[in-house]
Amino acid sequence: MAENTAAPAPAKKGKLKLIIMLVVIIVLAVALSVVGTLWFLGGGLPGGDEGERASQAEPAFVASSYIDLERPLVTTVQAQGRQRYAQVHLSLEASDPTALAAAETHMPLIRSQLVMVLGSSEFNELQTPEGRSALAGQLLATVNQVLEEEGEPSIKRVLFRNFVVQ
Repeated sequence: MAENTAAPAPAKKGKLKLIIMLVVIIVLAVALSVVGTLWFLGGGLPGGDEGERASQAEPAFVASSYIDLERPLVTTVQAQGRQRYAQVHLSLEASDPTALAAAETHMPLIRSQLVMVLGSSEFNELQTPEGRSALAGQLLATVNQVLEEEGEPSIKRVLFRNFVVQ
């Protein structure tokens, strides 16, 4: 006779193993994404390279200081045989406040040299942004040359506050 017996249902051990494996995979994925994000943003790995970072300390930020030339530089410039006028309001920028103090001390000499440079400029060049940028570079070189001759620290930039040619 044939016996009709049902086999017992297998235990659900595989389901618990699957859940544990999924949790481990998710935790690893989150950890790898955090480490990858830190790595690509330039922070490096957490807790690593501390000695190297300390030896490569970034220089401290030094805010710039400014002085304004009280009166504008006014001079004539040549333009195809005609006399034109240029009026320039300037400011000086430096990281070292002693450079600005030195510039104020020697301001008569600096103004004289700046008027000479502005007066030797061409009217057509002063009407273009490139020409004004080149003039700013020439004025910076002139101011720094005067300060260097006097044994003073140099300034960083010459800034135009107002620029009029007519």
